[in-house]
Amino acid sequence: MTLKIACLQLDIAFGNPAENKRHVQQEIEKVCQSSVDVIVLPELWTTGYDLARLDDIADENGADTKSFISKLARLHNVCIVAGSIAKKTAAGITNTMYIVNRDGDIVGEYSKLHLFQLMDEHLYLQSGESSGLFTLEQTLCAGVICYDIRFPEWIRAHTTQGAELLFVVAEWPQPRLEHWRTLLQARAIENQCYVIACNRAGKDPNNQFAGHSLVIDPWGVILAEADEHPCSLMAEIQLSKVKEVRKQIPIFQDRRPEHYISAEKNFQKNS
Repeated sequence: MTLKIACLQLDIAFGNPAENKRHVQQEIEKVCQSSVDVIVLPELWTTGYDLARLDDIADENGADTKSFISKLARLHNVCIVAGSIAKKTAAGITNTMYIVNRDGDIVGEYSKLHLFQLMDEHLYLQSGESSGLFTLEQTLCAGVICYDIRFPEWIRAHTTQGAELLFVVAEWPQPRLEHWRTLLQARAIENQCYVIACNRAGKDPNNQFAGHSLVIDPWGVILAEADEHPCSLMAEIQLSKVKEVRKQIPIFQDRRPEHYISAEKNFQKNS
């Protein structure tokens, strides 16, 4: 199966959900003038990192975002990996990704597990607890958010369950651009999966963002890469390639997880 992917590398209006929704609708309409199967948005695309005002501007239970994205998916007959948004609940605010199929059904929800203290996320957000697994176009996928890619054991927890596509949404800062590129290639190689990574462009009052959204194949080959400017990054992927690579180098069959667990326990005991 071939999938046509569009990553919307947006500049995000700081703390302005209405403007960001208007912009996203406009950009989705543009890319859907050509054939596309899956559209991916960046992290916190409704608010940006206006963390101090999330109590006022976060989406109550994600209701507005889910309705908005579902309508666009149905209208354009397209799947949408809807980046992430600030979701407000009685228990607190999470950084939450929604995934919508062509019928507008919510088929996945994931809240960021690893909070990035250098950008004060731990002061304003609560960590999620569930996995990022979901099925899209008859394919098992996983979704993670930004800082999560620095934790390879979290990604591997998804690919050992059979995930073949890894969707990464981010607001990754420009000073660590090479980390972004290197970590994403490593995650593709070690997990023998496609990595579709959508970063934001532009800047906010505190950060300059890197852009450089990427589509990487299971060998770690970069199929498409954006520059630092706002754009729509388009790429085609062949899902059969995942099984071909995993058959050629059968790392999932050769894993010895029982030894990893015992070794970690021994290291802790002897430290």
